[in-house]
Amino acid sequence: MATYAEQIAAYEATRAAKAAELKSLMDKSAEGGETLDADDQDTFDTLESEIEAIDKHLSRLRKVKAMDEATAKPVNGEGKAAAAQSRATTVAAQPMPVKSAPGVEFARLARAKALGYLDHEKPLEIAKRLYGDNSPVVGVLTKANVVAGSSVSGTWAADLVGAETGVFADFVEYLRPLTIVGQFGTGSIPSLRNIPFRTPLISQTGGGTGYWVGEGKPKPLTAFDFDRTTLDELKAAAIAVVTEELLRKSSPAADMVLRDSLAAAVRARIDVTFIDPSIAASAGVSPASITNGVSAIASTGNDADAIREDVRQIMATFIAANNAPTTGVWIMSSTTALGLSLLLNPLGQPEFPGITMAGGTFMGMPVIVSEYVPSVSAGSFVVLANASDIYFGDEGGMMIDVSREASLQMLDNPTNDVTTPTATSMVSMWQTNSVAFRAERILNWKKRRASAVAVLDEVNWGQPSS
Repeated sequence: MATYAEQIAAYEATRAAKAAELKSLMDKSAEGGETLDADDQDTFDTLESEIEAIDKHLSRLRKVKAMDEATAKPVNGEGKAAAAQSRATTVAAQPMPVKSAPGVEFARLARAKALGYLDHEKPLEIAKRLYGDNSPVVGVLTKANVVAGSSVSGTWAADLVGAETGVFADFVEYLRPLTIVGQFGTGSIPSLRNIPFRTPLISQTGGGTGYWVGEGKPKPLTAFDFDRTTLDELKAAAIAVVTEELLRKSSPAADMVLRDSLAAAVRARIDVTFIDPSIAASAGVSPASITNGVSAIASTGNDADAIREDVRQIMATFIAANNAPTTGVWIMSSTTALGLSLLLNPLGQPEFPGITMAGGTFMGMPVIVSEYVPSVSAGSFVVLANASDIYFGDEGGMMIDVSREASLQMLDNPTNDVTTPTATSMVSMWQTNSVAFRAERILNWKKRRASAVAVLDEVNWGQPSS
C-alpha cells in the first residue's frame, strides 16, 4: 500500500490535471465569445464536483498523515526483536491508576512527607516505593521542589492551590460534604452568597419615609441608615499528633487515621460554630453562628397539623420582614428528619413524602441534616436559612504543616500565645518520636440581614406525645 505521502502526491497530481481541463473549457468559451454548450456544461460540472471530492479527501489524508507522524517511533535495528518492535503499529497500553477513596491521597501525601522528613529521604522516592510510580501522590511531588517539614507559601503547597484534581482538592472533597456549610451549593441546595475577604459590605438598615405635602406647605425631611462592614479572614484549625511507629506501618489504616483525625476535627468545629445559637462572634478569632441572636419560636406540637402550624409561624417571620425565603434551606438533625419521614396520613401514606433521614425536601425547600444541630432539654432546633442572605468567604483550600521538632502543649485548651507566653509543660515531638500535623482552613460567614434566619426550638416532630 502506498504511503500517505505518496497518496497525497498522486491525488494532488490528479487534481491539477482536472483543474487544467476545467480551465481549458473556460478558455475555449472565452475565445469563441460564447457560453458553454450543453456537453461542455456537463463536463464542467463533473470536473468541479470531482475536484471538490479530491480536496476533501486530501484534507482527510493530511490529517491521518499528521496523526501517523505524531505516533512514529525511531527505527531500532540492533536485533530481530527490536526491529519487529519498531515496525509494530500498536502502542502498549498504560494502566489507569485506581481512584482512591476521598481524602486517602491527601493522607498518603502527608505520610510520605513525614517519613521523608524522619528518614532524611526524598518524599518522592518514598511515595514511589509505597504507592507506585503512577500514583497521584507521585504526580504531585514531581511537579514541585519539596521542602522538608513545611507546606507553607513558597513551598510545595503553593503549587497545589488550584489543582482541582490533585491531592489538595481530594482532601477538600472529603471534608466539604460532611459539613453543613459544604452542602450549600450542591444538588438542589442553593449556594450561600460568596464574596471575597475584606470586601466592603454596605447594608441599608433604614429606608426613609415619603410624605404627602399640601400646596405651599414645607416638605418633611427623611433619613436613610446604612451600616458598613467587611468579612475578615478567620481560620479553623486542628493539630493531630501521631507516633513514628504509626506512620511506618504499611497497613492502609495509617493513611486513614491521618485523614480522619484532621478532617473530623475541622468538620466538627465548622458545623458547631455555624449552627449553634449559643456561639457569639469573637473578634478576630471566630464568627457568630447564623442563629446567634435570633429569637426562637417554640414548636406547637408533634403531629402533622402542629408541624404545619410551626411552618406557618416560621414563614411569618420572613414575610413580616418583607424577605420571602426564595432560597430557603431547612437545617435539622437526622432524628427530626426521620420523625417527619415516618409520619403517615389516615390512608397510610407519608405525610411529608419528600423527606428522609438523609435530607430531601420539606415544604418545597431542600433539607440539610447534621448531627451537630444542637438539642435542648425539650427537643431540638430546626433552622430555616435564606441562603442568599448569608455572606460566605472561603479561601477554598487547606494548608498542612508537618513538624517533628515542635514542642506542644498537649491540651485542647492551650494557654500559650505569642503575646502573653506562660510557663507550662511542653512535649517534644523529637524526644517522644512523634510527628505533629496541623490543618488550617480559612473561611468566614455573616448574615446579610437580620431576617436571614429563623429558628424553631423544642421541636419533637413525629415523636410520640408524652
